[in-house]
Amino acid sequence: MKRVLKIMLAIVLFIFIAIQFYQPALNVNKGQVYTTDFSKVYTVPPNVQNILQNACYDCHSNNTNNVWYSNIQPIAWLMKKHIDNGKEKLNFSEFGSITSRRQISKLKGIANQIKDEQMPLASYKIMHRNAQLSMEQKKMIVDWMNKTADSLSTEN
Repeated sequence: MKRVLKIMLAIVLFIFIAIQFYQPALNVNKGQVYTTDFSKVYTVPPNVQNILQNACYDCHSNNTNNVWYSNIQPIAWLMKKHIDNGKEKLNFSEFGSITSRRQISKLKGIANQIKDEQMPLASYKIMHRNAQLSMEQKKMIVDWMNKTADSLSTEN
């Protein structure tokens, strides 16, 4: 029985080491700010922009602040899938490239998801304390998003 256990453990260890050689491309464009970036399209108050960068940009932009475990498989694969999914739904780096109608929808969606505490995700907040937003921070973002969406609606 002990021999079978040792063989199984050796196989698991070999597989774990072997998968470390397959690294997915990381979502990193350090310091690069696109002309279509949310902060370039809108005049975002610094306190709101700071919250968005700390709580949202890792999954919802082309600039992820990768941590030490983002190079360990299979965690990196899961993170890549999560980030790709987040960027597909909302990408702050490319926000200016979508129609104003979709921008209004996205702004209201951001406000609603924060208000309903669907974002930031609980799993993200566990590892990123700066993404744990206070009620004041949530209100600040929700109010600014709704105000901006309303001003865009009256322009169109």
